[in-house]
Amino acid sequence: MRSPLRRTRRNPTPTPTPVPPPGDAIAPRDGARLAGVAFASVLLLAGCSSGGTGAGSAGRPVAAPAQDVLLQSAAAPGPDPFTASTVRNTARPSDPPRPPEGQRAREVAGSTPGLYGGTRAVGSCDVERQVSLLTGDTKKARAFAEAAGVPEAGVADWLRGLTPVALRVDTRVTGHGYRGGRATAHQAVLQTGTAVLVDQYGSPRVRCAGGNPLRAPAGDRGGVYVGVPWDAFDPDHVVGVRPTGTVVTSLVIVNATDRSWIERRTGSDGEEDRKPAVEPSCDPDACILEGSGTPEPDASGPATPAPSTPDRSTPPEPVPPPQDPPVPDAPTGPDPYTDPDTEPLPDPSAEPPVPPDGELPPEELFPPEPVPDQPDTFEAFEG
Repeated sequence: MRSPLRRTRRNPTPTPTPVPPPGDAIAPRDGARLAGVAFASVLLLAGCSSGGTGAGSAGRPVAAPAQDVLLQSAAAPGPDPFTASTVRNTARPSDPPRPPEGQRAREVAGSTPGLYGGTRAVGSCDVERQVSLLTGDTKKARAFAEAAGVPEAGVADWLRGLTPVALRVDTRVTGHGYRGGRATAHQAVLQTGTAVLVDQYGSPRVRCAGGNPLRAPAGDRGGVYVGVPWDAFDPDHVVGVRPTGTVVTSLVIVNATDRSWIERRTGSDGEEDRKPAVEPSCDPDACILEGSGTPEPDASGPATPAPSTPDRSTPPEPVPPPQDPPVPDAPTGPDPYTDPDTEPLPDPSAEPPVPPDGELPPEELFPPEPVPDQPDTFEAFEG
């Protein structure tokens, strides 16, 4: 069989454009044409260098392209894995019930009971194998530490402090692949049942199917989903995990085998799993994951509460009449008329005492003089 031939079109030999001799002036028409070409070239360069932020035909700014969001199924290693899979063969946890129509959880706290699942006494990931695969490659360990935000020398201890569980809801994250000796970030949605390692704040930090470090999703939750969606995928029920404000010592997860509650200590591999001392108030298959962003905001704006109407079915209680304030008691102290230490007042009917011989009364020694008027106020010393 003959291989198809690729047809090519031969371009005719271009006719050289005559160049005017030096010293000749360019005609006005040619000059205007060259100026237009130069102006169009400037616009083209400006549009290419603006990164999609230039003005459109109507003068409106051109929107930046939406970011791709990779759909990653639970078992697939995904593009650019850091390591081989360290997932253990565990049962897939049950999906939580969907919230009511018109209501969805956009962010769920990492300590929410039922957010994660697993098998009793069995971790969803082989943590020690994950440590061995990463620490055996210096370049990968350095790129992993940079993407995870941990010191390179502390990668092993950091991994051993994580908790192996499985997702019970499709979760939005920032994933990282390993390419060319460096970590490359991308937005992703991890399918329900994905085995992950969770930190002490309840956030997924490692995807065990490919050893990829995980971080919180980007602030803009938009984007274009790329990849093969699974049957139960619904963009309206994708959540993001919000880290807790304090360290959690244990996670309440759902047992994938018998749909019971398990309390798993953070940083453990499941060997210390036990029944929670205080179980959640609902059955694992009936607990709806609630978080911020529920219910859906009303487009008409927040509702204004109606004024409350007083209940007139019962008569109001009588109000006691106001009482006068109590009169303070008179100050207590010694009575000048009965205190023996107080001198008695002089008797006005008594005759003045007679001074001894040779002495003058005081009014004759200091005759009275007129006293000048004083102001009503007293001025302090000035200086």
